[in-house]
Amino acid sequence: MTATIVINGTAQPLPADPRTSLLDFLRHDLGLTGTKKGCDHGQCGACTVIVNGLRINSCLTLAAMHEDDAVTTIEGIGGPDDPSDLQNAFMAQDAFQCGYCTPGQICSAKAMLDEIAMGWPSDATADLTAEVTCNEEEIRERMSGNLCRCGAYANIVAAIRDVAKERADATV
Repeated sequence: MTATIVINGTAQPLPADPRTSLLDFLRHDLGLTGTKKGCDHGQCGACTVIVNGLRINSCLTLAAMHEDDAVTTIEGIGGPDDPSDLQNAFMAQDAFQCGYCTPGQICSAKAMLDEIAMGWPSDATADLTAEVTCNEEEIRERMSGNLCRCGAYANIVAAIRDVAKERADATV
């Protein structure tokens, strides 16, 4: 029986070489090039993917460590024909310039909005007993692991706030 990992809802056999990083497995073995290789040291966030609902830097982990885990890449969030609400908001707010960091930013934003929805506090949360709100300070703190060399941070924050507001309005 072959060990598998679930990528964007499809079970895939793990790579034969146990030294293969999750990032290299996605890009080279599966051809999912949306996840970018930036610094390869976990410092830029360009390689951010979502594993079992949590965001991680895929360059810092081995694919073999994720047997049976569910991995979501930017390709699993949406594409040109069916973009997600976050992808639409990034386009509407011009939240990318070169676009290299954008897949990691969107994966991280998706997971951080889920963290806020579950009430998980961050280092920016002033009152740990109060409801966590999706304000600019929370977004900036939670997205601090994703760097944008073009400096589109103000537009990225605006895009995430738009989606958070739309989702909050949808639940009212």
